[in-house]
Amino acid sequence: MKLDKIGFIGLGLIGGSIAMKLKELHPNAQIIATAHSQSTIETAHKMGIIENDSLLSIDRFASCDLIFLCAPVEKNIEYLTKLKPVIQPDCIITDVGSTKATIHEKVNELGLNRQFIGGHPMTGSEKTGIAYANPLFLENAYYIITPTEQTAPVHVQQYVEMVRSFGSIPLVLDSQKHDRATAAISHLPHMIAFSLANFVESIDDDDEIMRTIAAGSFRDMTRVAASSPAMWESIASTNRSQIIRLMDEYIAFFNDLKEKMVHYDAKEITDYFENAKNYRDSLNLPGKPGKSMVHEIFLDLNDEAGKIANIATILAYHQVNIKNIGIIHNREFEEGVLRIEFYEEQAKERAILLLKGHNFVIHVR
Repeated sequence: MKLDKIGFIGLGLIGGSIAMKLKELHPNAQIIATAHSQSTIETAHKMGIIENDSLLSIDRFASCDLIFLCAPVEKNIEYLTKLKPVIQPDCIITDVGSTKATIHEKVNELGLNRQFIGGHPMTGSEKTGIAYANPLFLENAYYIITPTEQTAPVHVQQYVEMVRSFGSIPLVLDSQKHDRATAAISHLPHMIAFSLANFVESIDDDDEIMRTIAAGSFRDMTRVAASSPAMWESIASTNRSQIIRLMDEYIAFFNDLKEKMVHYDAKEITDYFENAKNYRDSLNLPGKPGKSMVHEIFLDLNDEAGKIANIATILAYHQVNIKNIGIIHNREFEEGVLRIEFYEEQAKERAILLLKGHNFVIHVR
């Protein structure tokens, strides 16, 4: 796969992170981009990621070897139509959308099957925009690849190797299988989180007691409900049939648990919980395909001014990058006041040694 000229249409958190990584890996490649706003392009240009400093028309992408569609899924579909009469026969188009069925349908309709390879880097942040882009987001993240039936095997292999060069873990899937899998492990959990947050709000009293005492269980279950509503409306729209199908299956499954509660049998309930625990624990076993990608530690911390700054300084001095840091205000069933998350396991282990050396009490779970 030639990478002399690479184009990006849409340049937010994910597109920007990929562009930064490609610039790092291929410093002589010409990288151009257009986006929804001029400020995005100006920022990316100042960061040294792209060559142009203003918005581009679609015909400027005519000579690209590879084009990344990084806008919302519906917009990516619109751009496909605009790109078809412009691109060269050997140009490869890819995307970074979290749903695949609708864009693959459009690819088939336009006759672009030989030139399209779907992509879904399973990474990101609660923050959005080019200013927060970071090539580290791609490291050790699953990157699902959905070729069409007409994609040349050599192109698929070259795409796989490119993903590996990002430090990501490539996984080649059929687009329908991708959408069912992501609906089950991402989209349905978000629907549950949205509904649970709205449900608890609706049954809380005027003093908002539930909101006040909301602890680890509720916060963990509803964390993803804080995601972008606009982004999730787009996802719900483009993977609606799979989400509805799984909602029906889940409602039936949840009703089965309700029946177990109605006809209570201690052993049956314990076995049910034990099975769930074993499955959840299996996601965190070292070396397993489902290994957790969260690298976090928890610290006991005295309420003293400058303590967090002190910790950040220790880690920064030793070049240990922090992904996220924050105080846990309600720690029911949890040890540690301060949570620190890292981009990789090696950074976490180094941080443990450094902070223990400064007499901090560390908890790992």
